[in-house]
Amino acid sequence: MDKNIEIVYSNKMRAGRKRTYFFDVKKTKGSDFYISISESTRKLNGEGYDKHMIFLYKEDFNRFVECLQQAVNEVKTNLLPDFDYDAFTHREPLQDRTDGDSDLPDENSMSW
Repeated sequence: MDKNIEIVYSNKMRAGRKRTYFFDVKKTKGSDFYISISESTRKLNGEGYDKHMIFLYKEDFNRFVECLQQAVNEVKTNLLPDFDYDAFTHREPLQDRTDGDSDLPDENSMSW
């Protein structure tokens, strides 16, 4: 991890038993901000994690959210309109990443 990058906000969302999403707002040394979205999945052999990340910059926030909402609406409205999406919202509430959860490694210890 770049030592010049400061995490100013962090949130995690567990999605099932093997997948976790991390939403981090990071501050650069130039006092700019961007969002890092990470997906961490437990490897099939149980040894370590696979991690995938995207970086979202402020100039793309509005278009990204708009395109994501359009994609979600397409699935919910046209492709799977009868699926009960609310059945999955109760799994686990959003949690701050600093809750001391020892079940998941920090981002520096995840293997790629």
